[in-house]
Amino acid sequence: MTGDPIEGQVLLLTAAKASVPPSRLPTLVDRVQADLGPRLEEYRRQYECAYESDDLVAFFVEWGHWDDIGDRLDLEEREQAAVRRAHEEQLLRIGRRDDREEEFETALEIRDPLIVGVDSRA
Repeated sequence: MTGDPIEGQVLLLTAAKASVPPSRLPTLVDRVQADLGPRLEEYRRQYECAYESDDLVAFFVEWGHWDDIGDRLDLEEREQAAVRRAHEEQLLRIGRRDDREEEFETALEIRDPLIVGVDSRA
């Protein structure tokens, strides 16, 4: 099981903007993380790492990558958009903390964010 890379405050903020029930978003995020966790090394090889900590690794992926994830997990369009937005909000929060917000915002004009939780037991 991977760690939970999306902070509670980010989930609350995203849920307020998303068109999915707030109680559903954490379940969707967990479902996506269960899929992404085992793919971490694949992401490391294929995509630019934007940020890494003991708990998570953030990547920039091509536009449309979230469509692939949504298809693979049979997510509705609204569900996919909500989870993607949670990943974006989390990356921007990291950017604000590390004084990299402008850098991340610029990158997000041409790419999508994807954050993978790191298993703390590994």
